[in-house]
Amino acid sequence: MTQGAGQGPEAERVTTLRDFRVPAYVHEAGPYAHSTLSDDTVTRVDEGYPEEYTPTQRDLPVIDRGDTVQAAAEPAADPAAQSDTGPGPLFVVGDVHGYLDELVAALQEKGLIDSESQWCAGTARLWFLGDFTDRGPDGIGVIDLVMRLSAEAAAAGGYCKALMGNHELLLLGAKRFRDAPVHSGAGTATFQAAWLLNGGQKTDMDRLQDHHLQWMARLDALEEVDGYLLVHSDTTVYLDYGDSIEAVNDTVRETLTRNDVDECWDLFRKFTKRFSFRDEGADAVRSLLDTYGGTRIVHGHSPIPYLLGEVGSEDGEDDAGPVVEGPHVYADGLAIAMDGGVTMAGKLLVQQLPLDI
Repeated sequence: MTQGAGQGPEAERVTTLRDFRVPAYVHEAGPYAHSTLSDDTVTRVDEGYPEEYTPTQRDLPVIDRGDTVQAAAEPAADPAAQSDTGPGPLFVVGDVHGYLDELVAALQEKGLIDSESQWCAGTARLWFLGDFTDRGPDGIGVIDLVMRLSAEAAAAGGYCKALMGNHELLLLGAKRFRDAPVHSGAGTATFQAAWLLNGGQKTDMDRLQDHHLQWMARLDALEEVDGYLLVHSDTTVYLDYGDSIEAVNDTVRETLTRNDVDECWDLFRKFTKRFSFRDEGADAVRSLLDTYGGTRIVHGHSPIPYLLGEVGSEDGEDDAGPVVEGPHVYADGLAIAMDGGVTMAGKLLVQQLPLDI
């Protein structure tokens, strides 16, 4: 596995949830199999909660629409060779979910990091759209890399920044609250159970340190850059947290600071909602653009293979995988989906904006 400086020893690659199934160790005894996570609890969660319970729905509906377009991900010009007057080129990264090797390869392909995984893109600007951990083998390695690149990019006159994803909220909750019960329309729930059922990796929890937690808790929920409104989830629930970008980001951070399990659960639950832009169309996108600014939305969260109706096999590992060439443009061209479905043998997307389509 490709490791960045300070990443520590290579972590053993674990079985990942490419088909979004429950990891086997949910049913095992050990430090993460607490007493409240009984077989009965696991069964109830896995069978599916009602609509009001939405932690990262593992069995996503598949559609095949003709009113969308998939943009080819063309190799970008060398970011370091671009003019140093004004801001550098803008790049966005979809959901990583612990796939450190794939992330390093994609960043190298775009000329953002060198063969030693060091920032080499000068004044380029790089935004991660959230979901760094869970399902893949090295979520903490991914966070360590992003944190280091943030410092290296800033020193070079560019930047590397990140948004809050629902899996950051999930990992924070699992670490802080573990098996503390939360009020849910489906009955008793816990962050620990939800984390395990949605791809939580024991190796990530073992390596999670205070500086990782502090970094995750300070992430912004959304941002507007060059006319693009960057968010993690394809949902309109951001409107519940404020009528400006600053208000939403402040509200999310304040909620996490209060450390109330029910408030944090509600925040996590809302961030897991998806498909608003698909099901409600351009009107849903415009409701966010009109409130927060920007002319197009760029998001992760919902895997492109599901939006395209192309999914891998049950076991995933032996399948050629869904065909993902690049970002997915839909909702009258107002929404750009960036989750290439790396957890289901798709593609981890790193894309320069604007798109050449």
